[in-house]
Amino acid sequence: MQPEDNHDLSFDEFDEIVNPRPEENDFDRVVEAALSRRGFLGGVLAFGSFTALAGNTAFSVSEAAADRFAFDAIPTNGEDAVTVPAGYKADVMVRWGDPLWSDVPEFDHATRGTSETQARAFGDNTDGMDVFMHEGRTLLVVNNEYTNRDIISVSAVEKRIVDEDDIAKGMMAHGVSVVEIAPIGGVWQYVKDSPYNRRITPKTVMALTGPAAGHDLVKTDADPSGTQALGTWNNCGNGMTPWGTYLACEENFNGYFSAADEAHEVSPELKRYGVSSKDWGYNWAKIDDRFDVSKNPNEPNRAGYVVEIDPTDPNSVPKKRTALGRFKHENAEAVVNNDGRVVVYMGDDERGEFLYRYVSDGKYAPGASTDDLMENGTLFVAKFNEDGTGTWLELTPESTGMSSKAEICIHTRQAGSAVGATTMDRPEWVAANPNAPEVYCALTNNKNRGIKTNAGGDETPVGGPNPREANKFGQIVRWRPDGGDHTASGFAWDLYVLAGNPTAHNDLNAGSENVNANNMFNSPDGLKFDSNGLLWIQTDGNYSNEGDFAGQGNNQMLAGDPVTGEIRRFLVGPKECEVTGLTWSADRRTMFVGIQHPGERGDSHWPEGGNAVPRSAIIAVTREDGGLVG
Repeated sequence: MQPEDNHDLSFDEFDEIVNPRPEENDFDRVVEAALSRRGFLGGVLAFGSFTALAGNTAFSVSEAAADRFAFDAIPTNGEDAVTVPAGYKADVMVRWGDPLWSDVPEFDHATRGTSETQARAFGDNTDGMDVFMHEGRTLLVVNNEYTNRDIISVSAVEKRIVDEDDIAKGMMAHGVSVVEIAPIGGVWQYVKDSPYNRRITPKTVMALTGPAAGHDLVKTDADPSGTQALGTWNNCGNGMTPWGTYLACEENFNGYFSAADEAHEVSPELKRYGVSSKDWGYNWAKIDDRFDVSKNPNEPNRAGYVVEIDPTDPNSVPKKRTALGRFKHENAEAVVNNDGRVVVYMGDDERGEFLYRYVSDGKYAPGASTDDLMENGTLFVAKFNEDGTGTWLELTPESTGMSSKAEICIHTRQAGSAVGATTMDRPEWVAANPNAPEVYCALTNNKNRGIKTNAGGDETPVGGPNPREANKFGQIVRWRPDGGDHTASGFAWDLYVLAGNPTAHNDLNAGSENVNANNMFNSPDGLKFDSNGLLWIQTDGNYSNEGDFAGQGNNQMLAGDPVTGEIRRFLVGPKECEVTGLTWSADRRTMFVGIQHPGERGDSHWPEGGNAVPRSAIIAVTREDGGLVG
């Protein structure tokens, strides 16, 4: 397949074409042990089984939960619009291509801009984000994960040869956007020419820190010291540190590397991460040799990290925190443990990959230096047992057989395989409950569960937190660390929800008992808790509204009550979008939500309608009575 043909593939589909998994069909034993939805719900998934872990908290659905939700659930739909409950409104605040400075022209629907204008405009395909308050200003930091080439490039739309400026424009649409926002005339808007506005792109100078910095595997001709990387891209989820910095998480970095010689063979270590002689169609190697792996074989080792950014200092140098491991990071959920150590939970978003935890050596003290906290610590990977218990396996040279901590931080997937971690159904966003010592992770889906190995050859047996073969719908696993200590080696787990379609199935694919015809969904992806302890669930799944997914409509956002298990639908996105990224204003009267890739298959003109180019955007959701939203 030629690179230019890859644009219709998802990142996962592309990875499996360039790195096919062998067929494995010997995992039916556990499926037969879970013959019915009711039978499975008698096990670890049943609400109430987690009661002993949560004190006097009951996990059975109760009418008493009604007061926990400040809205009435809305139905699914397939409209090309954002739908919210009665009494709420959603306003578009900032869109892909909106100029961040007055000397940049407004977005041009005919040309979609140039590389020069895009470098100084809001990036494309918004994902994880957070709000920071600084000297009375509100700063919004947003990941710009990737671009849809058939939307951003007129040449691609018209099937003409894409020129170098088109390639560069796509590159400049990646990265991170920092923009000041403010309520102006009663509506939240972005502030042009703010001194804090900033674009961080694949060309921004960054520091490599932690164990991998200076290692031979990250040295290149351009950076023989191995301490200064250039740029960040495919940033998916995010995190916020206790000291007020932003964590951007590099995910599908592999799809941007290629080789002019398609016969070039990458190393087995790079192959584990999906790097090959073909890219996803972006053609960055045509304008920048560092993306040609035949010329710069170490360059991919400089991507796949968590990047720390200080949004309050536009001149600050972002830092790639290699101590947190290298994999396809979804988000980074930071928690201050009772003893002051910082714990960061992270998922590796690929079928059959692992769930990780980082524990700092030092302790967080407000006002003290924090730089060491993301440089010196220990990585762990999760092992889930069938009996509802689990263990964090420490990744050390002794346990993995690797030569050094630096090698573990560069080849983290191989380290997880070496210690026998549990292969998961695409571990995406992780969210820690602010009101209880418990943590949730979205396992989005996995068509290969019980059928194929992961990219490293690890088996993907059906069972434990991954109970369905060829998982179409996804689930959310939750765990409580032993003794409420996030640094403890043990934990207890169950499933908060097994997504599904009870109108189309009567087995496990119907979902758990807290899923019904009025709140069903598939592919939970984004997770975030509000200050009241409600868990907000965003989806990135099948929006065909047919077959297994009949009645589920467009992608959506729901709210779940961890105490009762109840889930209600709050928002439905426009056609062909993913709903992803969530944060709130300081007064909690506005919820900011990301709408990514509307019209990715050509059937949307959101948010401007008519014949306008579809544009990813951030919306501001408020209550019409001015009340709190989360």
